[in-house]
Amino acid sequence: MIKVLIGIFAGICTGLGIGGGSVLILCLSLFLGFEQHIAQATNILFFIPAATVSILLNLKNKNINIKNSLTLMFFGVMGSILGSNISRNMNMYLLRKLFGLFLVLICIKESYSFYILYIKNKIRHTKSSNKGMVKK
Repeated sequence: MIKVLIGIFAGICTGLGIGGGSVLILCLSLFLGFEQHIAQATNILFFIPAATVSILLNLKNKNINIKNSLTLMFFGVMGSILGSNISRNMNMYLLRKLFGLFLVLICIKESYSFYILYIKNKIRHTKSSNKGMVKK
């Protein structure tokens, strides 16, 4: 049952474009005890059909810039080949630590983005709202 829940959760994250692969790797290693190399390889296999569905739906809704996508795909494949070769020859514990560091950096970046988008703008909006008030 946990595999089904992990798959659904990772699929939803993939469909939303928020990194279903990262969620899947984390869940496979934490909850199912997969070695890091196995979790990452499983993620690749999971990613193909999940990404295909997302691509088709986003193409239908005209949310994809084809010209930019082709450039990104080409260099993404080149990076995948390089990354796979590096990962294959890397110690599993080091790979796990690097993946954890990657997740921490994403968390910091997203937290900062949240701060800028919501907190800072809310403060700015509150100040501009108060300027328009007339004292009696």
